[in-house]
Amino acid sequence: MTGQILGQPVTHRVAAEWAHNHQFLHFHEKDTADPPAYEVDVYIGYDNMSERYVAHWLDVFGGRYSETLGYGKRDGNSIRFLFEYPDGPFVNTFVWKPELRKWQFVLESKNSDGKWTNFAILDMSPAGK
Repeated sequence: MTGQILGQPVTHRVAAEWAHNHQFLHFHEKDTADPPAYEVDVYIGYDNMSERYVAHWLDVFGGRYSETLGYGKRDGNSIRFLFEYPDGPFVNTFVWKPELRKWQFVLESKNSDGKWTNFAILDMSPAGK
């Protein structure tokens, strides 16, 4: 995974697998810097009752932010997750680009003026691509 977070270039390694009886897609992401600046485990599942996806983000920022679930709806090749964090809303949109065989993650936060701004744009391709 490569891209920019807050305007800074980053490279992360990502591994994904089905977990918990195929109910969740689990991915582990870790910064390739030494020492790593960021690491996260994400679990994404689907809630049939509410017909939406749910994402649980567990990262280096600890329990305060992991208590907030993201909820998303699929629209074509994308799923837009909204997280209502204590310090404001945050959106992570996963976009599958089949012609390129890669995922793009677009992360946005709402600033103090109430405007959405880019937090990060990341591209994830299979290893060796």
